Amino acid sequence: MSETVDTIDAEQNDAAPSEATEETAAKGQKSTAVDDDTLVKEGDIAGDYLERLLDLLDYDGDIDLDVEAGRAIVSIDGGEDLEKLVGPRGTVLEALQELTRLAVQQETGSRSRLMLDIAGWRADRREELRELGRSTAQTVIETGERVRLQPMSPFERKVVHDAVAAVDGVRSESEGEDPKRRVVVSPA
Repeated sequence: MSETVDTIDAEQNDAAPSEATEETAAKGQKSTAVDDDTLVKEGDIAGDYLERLLDLLDYDGDIDLDVEAGRAIVSIDGGEDLEKLVGPRGTVLEALQELTRLAVQQETGSRSRLMLDIAGWRADRREELRELGRSTAQTVIETGERVRLQPMSPFERKVVHDAVAAVDGVRSESEGEDPKRRVVVSPA
């Protein structure tokens, strides 16, 4: 999980890796590293928030807190009803992640890049997307034709961009506006 987590700035900036860097540079902002103590505090706040939510819903689940590559990682596993908190294509998970980030921001006063996973959905989805990126890159190499993928969330696009970047002879970029923003893979 850590190999993609350390480069998921695009998820927060809602852009592909090069787009995120260009956007940050265009705004004249500097990337700031967050120390581990701050990330542990974010994880603790998020864990408390999610524990209260699980209690309200009367759902069982174990909350695991971790810090990887400059980001607090919170995972909820073990409960039978947790799939309901993922929703179709992770839509409920994305909403809960944003609410959890807002709870952390309210407490700390600064925006969090916290990553939430429920019932291992995000980890499983990451592997599916890596395979999609690799297979799409191979198709582009074989046919010489560009391929436009289905619209994806920022998290999904970032994983695909990383997978495509690992294949020589192809490149990827994002096009369109959310919620219909998609990855396009082209010959290099």
